[in-house]
Amino acid sequence: MSTLSVVGGGVIGLSVAWRAAHAGWTVTVHDPDPGSGASWVAGGMLAPLSEGWPGEEDVLAFGAASLDRWPGFARHLRDATGTDVFTSTASMTVALDAADAADLRTVADWVRAQGYEMRTLGRADIRDLEPALGPRIRFGLLAPTELSVDNRALVDALRRAASAAGVRFVAAPVRDVAELTDDRVVLAAGSASARLWPGLPVRPVKGEVLRLRVRPGATPPPRHTVRASVHGRPAYLVPRGDGLVVGATQYEAADTEVTVAGVRDLIADAEILLPTIGEYALYEASAGLRPMSPDNLPLIGRLSERVIVATGHGRNGVLFTPLTADAVLAELADDPMPEAKRADHRRFTEEKLR
Repeated sequence: MSTLSVVGGGVIGLSVAWRAAHAGWTVTVHDPDPGSGASWVAGGMLAPLSEGWPGEEDVLAFGAASLDRWPGFARHLRDATGTDVFTSTASMTVALDAADAADLRTVADWVRAQGYEMRTLGRADIRDLEPALGPRIRFGLLAPTELSVDNRALVDALRRAASAAGVRFVAAPVRDVAELTDDRVVLAAGSASARLWPGLPVRPVKGEVLRLRVRPGATPPPRHTVRASVHGRPAYLVPRGDGLVVGATQYEAADTEVTVAGVRDLIADAEILLPTIGEYALYEASAGLRPMSPDNLPLIGRLSERVIVATGHGRNGVLFTPLTADAVLAELADDPMPEAKRADHRRFTEEKLR
C-alpha cells in the first residue's frame, strides 16, 4: 500500500488526507495543532459570485466549480460524521451609496455574462429579505446559489472523518519535506508553505474577525450572509447557530495579534449594516494568516516527482476545499484534472519555484 504525508492540518490538508485514506493510501498528517490556523478563524463564506470582479474570470470559474462540489462534499462528510456544516443559503451584497451601487451593477452584469445567476435588489426587496438591516442601505445583489458553512464544525468533522478513515496524526512541525520518507508528500501548509519550499509565491496576509452571540431578547441575526464595502473596507456578517461572525480586516502582516483598531473598525462597520448589533455579546476576537497568491488562485500541482503542492488559497480556502481535494487526488492518481488547470503552480514560471 502506498504511503502519503500531508504537511498541514487545515481544511485543505484534512480534506486531502480524508479523501486519500478512502482511496487506499496510508496517510499521515503532520501538524502541531490541526485546524488551529486560518481555517479556525475563517468566516466560512462560499461566495465566488459575490466576490467576483471583471478581469478575474479564472478566479470566478474556479470558485464556481468548487461551489458546485460543496453539496456532495458536505453530504459525504455528514454521512461520515453526522455533522451538517451549512449555516445559510444565499449571499446578499449591499451598497450604502451611489458609487457602491454602481460597482454592484458592474459585478452583476459581469457575473451574468459568465453564465451565473445574480439578482438585483431595491430597498423594498432588501427590507423584505432582511428587515433588521440598516436604513442607509440603498441597493443590493442576491446570489441565491451561494452558501456558508460553520468553519469550526467543518474542521472538527474533517478531523473526525480522517481519523475514522485511518489517518494518523503527528503533532510536530515539519522542518524539511525532504526528511519525510513516505511515497508521496502533499504540501498544504498555508502561508508556511514557502518556508518549506523556497520560491513558492505565497505570502501571509493577516485578517481579524469577531464572533458574536445573540443575547436573550436581542434581534435575531440575518438569515443570509450579508456583505458590503463600508468606508472602503470590506465587511461581512455570516450567520451562525448562536450568532454571527463579523469580518474581516486585511493587513500585509505576519502576526496574529488582534489590534484595537481592527476591532473598532469591525464593530463600527457592522453596526452600519445591522444597527441592533450592539445588543449582542462579543465573545471572541481572533486573527489568522491567509495564504495569498499573486492572482488570488491557489497553487496546485507537482513540485517534484514526489511532492504535490496545495496552498495559496487566500481568503477562499473553505470555498476552494472540494475542488482542491479532487485535484490533489487526481494528481496522486497521475491523472491531472482539467478543471484545476487554472490553479497550476507553473503559471508563475519554473524559475520562480527554484
